[in-house]
Amino acid sequence: MTTTTPSRRERLRAETATEIKDAARRLLVAGGPTAVSLRAIARDVGMTAPALYRYFPGLDALVLAIVTDLFEDLRMTVEDVAAAHADDEPLTRVGHMARGFRRWALDHPAEFALMFGSPVPGVTQFGEHCVPGPVNDAGARFGETFFAVLGEHFQRHPFGDEPDDLPDPALRELLGPYLETFGERFPLPVVALFLAAWTRLYGLVAMEVFGHLAWAVTDVEPLFEAELARTVRQLAR
Repeated sequence: MTTTTPSRRERLRAETATEIKDAARRLLVAGGPTAVSLRAIARDVGMTAPALYRYFPGLDALVLAIVTDLFEDLRMTVEDVAAAHADDEPLTRVGHMARGFRRWALDHPAEFALMFGSPVPGVTQFGEHCVPGPVNDAGARFGETFFAVLGEHFQRHPFGDEPDDLPDPALRELLGPYLETFGERFPLPVVALFLAAWTRLYGLVAMEVFGHLAWAVTDVEPLFEAELARTVRQLAR
């Protein structure tokens, strides 16, 4: 298989696009979503705002490119954690990966808010851009890091025919977007179980990142660890 070496012009274009995204991320970290604008980015990189359109069609496209990069960064972080514990049992690895996700979120609160919270002001129909599209693809790759390890567990320990709160037809309709993205690699009750677990763990992480638990606890980590232990027990049933 032959590969084509990028031309000098293509390399310079890619480098400039990266510089623009880096500037936008710096503004995001320093001032939050309201600080991200084409005018501010252009000023940071020494360009005019109209010149940015040669690299991105608009602020929407730029923000989506940033979020895609962030999902890739998060995915690689979680994959590195999984690789560092490759000899552990799959569900033990899932626990370490969940901790890696929490640590990344706490270390990158502004980026986490952009990925999982509100979009940059002025970016319209943000959700509609994500499905289908590069963010959906990057998000799916992030999800696959967990599903791959779960797949190892369920190959060793097939899920029994335990009753579920929702009958299969209802689950199939409810989980339509998941099935379209990931297919039928797991029994639907397993998917519902994982979705419930992810919702609880993500909820704790989000509330911790945004400071919404400071009124109740001095340290969120013990709560997270307790919820994580319960999640692993449920997945192991």
